Amino acid sequence: MATKDELVDFFQKEFPQVNCIIESIGEKSATIRKKITQDHLRPGGTVSGPVLMEVADLAIYVAILSEIGLVALAVTTNLNINFLRKPSSKKDIIAKCNLIKIGKTLVIGEVSIYSEGSIEPVAHAVGTYAIPSAN
Repeated sequence: MATKDELVDFFQKEFPQVNCIIESIGEKSATIRKKITQDHLRPGGTVSGPVLMEVADLAIYVAILSEIGLVALAVTTNLNINFLRKPSSKKDIIAKCNLIKIGKTLVIGEVSIYSEGSIEPVAHAVGTYAIPSAN
């Protein structure tokens, strides 16, 4: 298992390009925040799909690492996302992940994504990660 502080240090060293905030980790869960700027918007003034996919993928990764430890080579094998409603261009994006299966080689998580302050999700994702063998 990895603590929140260990995860923050890990991402600063291994993935310095990630500009999301780990809000919390829990039992088989994680919450991620991404501050939205003009750079994250698509025409029409909404948060772009790739930004929502990024936070979904990262939320799953953080939840997994908080459970199994700092395994840099755990990789996404599948990510499905449904865009449900227009996110606010003026609010942070919050991704809440719950892991629904932790196996020896695969982990599956689901993520609900919100505009900060909204109770209705703007997107829902399900992702699968492959965990490298300890050989």
